[in-house]
Amino acid sequence: MTIKLLAIGKTDNKELQSLIDDYQKRLGFYIKFEFDIIPDLKKVKHLSEDQQKQKEGELILGKISSTDVLILLDENGKQMDSVGFSDYLQKHMNSGIKQLVFVIGGPYGFSQDVYNKSQGKISLSKMTFSHQMIRLFIVEQLYRGFTILKNEPYHHR
Repeated sequence: MTIKLLAIGKTDNKELQSLIDDYQKRLGFYIKFEFDIIPDLKKVKHLSEDQQKQKEGELILGKISSTDVLILLDENGKQMDSVGFSDYLQKHMNSGIKQLVFVIGGPYGFSQDVYNKSQGKISLSKMTFSHQMIRLFIVEQLYRGFTILKNEPYHHR
């Protein structure tokens, strides 16, 4: 199985990007991982929130195939602890899917088309974080999940 992370816009903080790169490299020891950045939309001043979500949604849906399992990182999604998340990853790996895709939306969230195509929603916290920080958090949690599955000492129970 491949895990893919889709995000709108590049990370402009070098320190944050360095941490993301570090966890992405570590994650590569456990599973094939891809991080795909969808460029920010241009000229958004003239777009409503719904129009911006719609355009971003089209770009997101253009990056996935019909066999992908699409999971949205959404404030209204299911919350779980790290051990629960590792179980969640294991269930997806056991199901025989080829690609599990996690998506970080734009500043206004997801279009209805993206919600309709998704097979699940996960919330990393009840708190609100920047889209830049969420990238680090999900890559670290993916890494943590695999260390839990391998009984490695990164996660302390």
